[in-house]
Amino acid sequence: MFLEQAKDLSGLFNVLRDAAVLDAIFVSVSATTSSTLISLLLGVPLAYVLARHSFLGSSVIEGIMDVPMMIPHIVAGIALYEVFMQSGLVGSVFNALHIGFRDTFLGVVLAMLFMSFPFLVNTTKEGFKSIDPRLENVSRSLGISQWRTFQRVTLPLSYRFILSGVVQCWARGISEFTAVLVLAYFPKSAPILIYEKFTIYGISASRPISVLLIVICAGVFALLRVLRGRKR
Repeated sequence: MFLEQAKDLSGLFNVLRDAAVLDAIFVSVSATTSSTLISLLLGVPLAYVLARHSFLGSSVIEGIMDVPMMIPHIVAGIALYEVFMQSGLVGSVFNALHIGFRDTFLGVVLAMLFMSFPFLVNTTKEGFKSIDPRLENVSRSLGISQWRTFQRVTLPLSYRFILSGVVQCWARGISEFTAVLVLAYFPKSAPILIYEKFTIYGISASRPISVLLIVICAGVFALLRVLRGRKR
């Protein structure tokens, strides 16, 4: 047993010196961070609108938000591929601008964004709903603009929900495998490299990379929880 543990530790040190592993980890972390930032910029305003306003089509938007969480991931990947490939409905437009998603870093970000965006929107929306609208109305009655009210009243009160949504979004993005596999096999993300190592060389080759990814994710989540605790 001791020899097995020593072998695993040696394998972990070896992957830390493996350029392919470090590149895959970098792709996963940078792509999911990018998709989370995009989700934050687009998702928070959308969540506020859905929480505070009822309009024609709002239920349709909320239904669309739930689609990535309901359909099989392989279906999501195929759908993204069909829409964003060079001759696809949306991909052809971007292709004219020399922007591609098939086997590119942008494709990895897009796949992660599609699968993780609903988690941030739904969690943040519940946070906005938990705030009494009268608090915002009092601020507005004192002559404060809607934007300043949102900035000074709404955001601080919903901070823990937004941060929780960010954590879920980041976690969902870095764990995405199937949709990324279909749309952007290259550059290889960590889950794809782990899958490749496992299918070719077996569990012994994929285990050290898996442990490294778990350690990195645990560190990020711990940091976010510390930040959340300080804000409280």
